[in-house]
Amino acid sequence: MSTATAAPTDDSRTGTTRNAVGAGTARGPARPAAPLAPPPAVGRLRRALDPGTARGKLARLALAAVVPVAVAAVLWGSGTWPAALTVDATAPLDRVSDWIVDNRETHWVFLYVLLHWSNTAIDAIDGVYLLLRWLGWAGTGTAAVLLSWRAAGGGRRGLRVAVTTAAVFAACGLLGMWEPTMVTLALMAVSVAAAAALGVLLGLAAGLSDRVHRALRPVLDTMQVLPAFAYLLPFVLVFGIGSPAALFSTVIYAAPPMARLTAMGLRGADPGVLEASASLGASRLQRLRTARLPLARAEILLGLNQTIMMALSMVVIASVIGAGGLGDEVYQALATVDVGRALAAGIPIVLLAVWLDRTTAAAGERLDDPVRADDSGPLRTWAARAAAPAAVAAAVTAALAARAAGATAWPEGWIVAIARPVNLAKDWIVANLSEGVPVVGGTLVWAGNFTEWLLNPLRDGLQAMPWWSVLLLVAALARLVGTWRTAATATAAMAAVGVLGVWGRSLNTLSQVLAGLAVTLLLGIAVGVLAARVRWVERALRPVLDTLQTMPQFVYLIPVVALFNVGRAAAVAAAVVYALPAVVRITTQGLRQVDPAAMEAARSLGATGVQQLRQVQLPLARPALLLAVNQGVVLVLAVVIIGGMVGGGALGYDVVKGLSRGDLGLGLVAGTAIVCLGLVLDRVTQPAGARTKQ
Repeated sequence: MSTATAAPTDDSRTGTTRNAVGAGTARGPARPAAPLAPPPAVGRLRRALDPGTARGKLARLALAAVVPVAVAAVLWGSGTWPAALTVDATAPLDRVSDWIVDNRETHWVFLYVLLHWSNTAIDAIDGVYLLLRWLGWAGTGTAAVLLSWRAAGGGRRGLRVAVTTAAVFAACGLLGMWEPTMVTLALMAVSVAAAAALGVLLGLAAGLSDRVHRALRPVLDTMQVLPAFAYLLPFVLVFGIGSPAALFSTVIYAAPPMARLTAMGLRGADPGVLEASASLGASRLQRLRTARLPLARAEILLGLNQTIMMALSMVVIASVIGAGGLGDEVYQALATVDVGRALAAGIPIVLLAVWLDRTTAAAGERLDDPVRADDSGPLRTWAARAAAPAAVAAAVTAALAARAAGATAWPEGWIVAIARPVNLAKDWIVANLSEGVPVVGGTLVWAGNFTEWLLNPLRDGLQAMPWWSVLLLVAALARLVGTWRTAATATAAMAAVGVLGVWGRSLNTLSQVLAGLAVTLLLGIAVGVLAARVRWVERALRPVLDTLQTMPQFVYLIPVVALFNVGRAAAVAAAVVYALPAVVRITTQGLRQVDPAAMEAARSLGATGVQQLRQVQLPLARPALLLAVNQGVVLVLAVVIIGGMVGGGALGYDVVKGLSRGDLGLGLVAGTAIVCLGLVLDRVTQPAGARTKQ
């Protein structure tokens, strides 16, 4: 008997094809076969390439770069940046420089536009300076004290600021720096007013328009990492040595924080308040005036504070192009390594910074407190309105009384000379600490060992690396902390350094920055941890950190040159001292802000102090520590560049040389390379989330 073969049927439940006859004889419903486990090697490969881990990100990036790296190695080999990929940007910039020099006195742009700007700047600065001279020390001091008192809100709260102001101006006179202080104040007054106005306009545009905000963001990022010296060169070339170049470079340097914070305040305004204002029929201008600007007041005041601080820093640096004032005293002292003279001029700069910071901060606190006891009631309101005219009247009265007595200038008999004793103390320190110290050797020995054991190997190692491996390393590090866009930006910025033809010098600068950053983080985090755990250490460090943070960068160079001699070690030492306060403060604040519940839980489990620090505080304070690294990089880079004046070499020397010789090509190429290097370091050290939040 023959049997027919049944047609195969499709089992929709299992998705498999089986024979109908076989189905009748099966013991039960068919089950899908278990998937075969991958071989162990495949499993390990999947785990190694997991994009959710840092190791997986790096492995994927390395695999993606294998082909281009292999092609680059075949075409150009290793070593320095290939000449075929270099673009000569110096020659066209030199031609632009020559054209400016040849046409500065004949071309209509200079005669009818830039010349008027220059004359207006000179007139404004001279007008403020002549007013201060007419008021004399008595009138100027009186006006400053009364206006500071009123800015702080008057009463007892304003009395502290007024006392600080009186002490600041008295110290400037006692140190024999009254006249340079007035020159600096005149330049400060004009530059801060112009920078604040420019920053507010840019901030309004960026705060109200998404398109403008996107366009301005890369410009402000670039301006933030551009070294101060790089601002000076173009303005010196156009306006020459003197006050106009110093003023315009200060305005451009100090305007970005005002623009950033104004835009941030406007864009962060409460949507509910804006919607309520719009529902009441307010126009866009009315919403801006009655809702957005009041809500952004705190950010605008913070921007003004930062603009004032940056303007003061730039005014000091602009002394190298003839700005005069306190910065010129520091610069002249640097040329002769006169620590006493530098300190006599540096102390008033620090005191001016403290005065301006305290006054603007007190004004911000007063405006943030809408109900003030000294501003309530009709009598208080009348007194508040009459405070400014009364201050002006009191200043004029004091000035007239001083002029009648023939005492407009600070009396010579009241000057306390500190230069000689400070120099004697410096000589003793140098003689006893520079060399011959038992066990430790001395500062010159330290400088030599630091250069030989760290700076030279780091520089030589970076310069010996294949250029494509440097790009690959930058891309990998940037990808670990950010996105692919972050990696592409950092890699492109590093490649631009090679395209500009300054690859070797840029790696030399990078080696100094990395060495300075390592020392800064080692000391800063250790001191920050100690300050976070011991209250009296934080209280003792606070005035020291305040002083170090407000000290101009030039002042740091003078003592380190005396102790460590001219060279890269001196530049790195100055950078470490300059960046250390920010790292200490951020570390201390990050550890202090750790959730108390987490600390209490660790203590309840019997964790020791070291275990609490290592397993709880440091992991939870990781964002603050990353911010400390980022800020340390930016500050170290800034001083390493200025260290070109004391033998730091590399890109800093190119900027200084270009500035001193008016060589636009050399200085601007070096400045552009510094911007690219700063952009690389910023992208590598700051996570994408923190950058977005910032």
